[in-house]
Amino acid sequence: MPRLVLASGSRWRRQLLDRLELPYAWQSPDIDETPRPGESPSGLVHRLALTKAQHLADEWPQHLIIGSDQIALFAGEVLGKPADLAAARAQLARFSGNRVRFVTGLALVDTRHGRHRVCHETYDVVFRALSEKEIANYVEREKPLECAGSFRMEGLGITLFERLEGDDPNTLIGLPLIRLCALLREAGLDPLGAATE
Repeated sequence: MPRLVLASGSRWRRQLLDRLELPYAWQSPDIDETPRPGESPSGLVHRLALTKAQHLADEWPQHLIIGSDQIALFAGEVLGKPADLAAARAQLARFSGNRVRFVTGLALVDTRHGRHRVCHETYDVVFRALSEKEIANYVEREKPLECAGSFRMEGLGITLFERLEGDDPNTLIGLPLIRLCALLREAGLDPLGAATE
């Protein structure tokens, strides 16, 4: 059975991957996440997800390595993680009463066979109208500095929304599990059974 590695230091992605009940190792890759001039949102998350996984390939031969990266899109602008609490408050104030699209790139690098697959999933969040006090209270309580979009859906962030729209809510947290399961099965690792290869 192929062995699994998660190329991420995110505890949220680890918690999601834990749900598949597969043994895995994890390691945080150190890569430059700066967008390139003219790079599309899907191109950016594809590149970063794949770069994260490939960055660990030499250290993990004979493994399947998962890479993932996420951005928020609002009014045609790519938004990453807020620099500080003031930036998080400002970001949430912009989102109030609006729709924000999250694009999550997913890569699976198979170091056994020198192959990889890359894809992305989208998930839309419609924010309810938020008061300044609600935003300030949320940011103070949750301090969502490591989250694209300045909220943590798996925590108090759920209180900010009017509705969520997409195929897999795990996409919003940062690891699209439905698509990941499909990629793992294609690579010979079925989460519900024995290896298929």
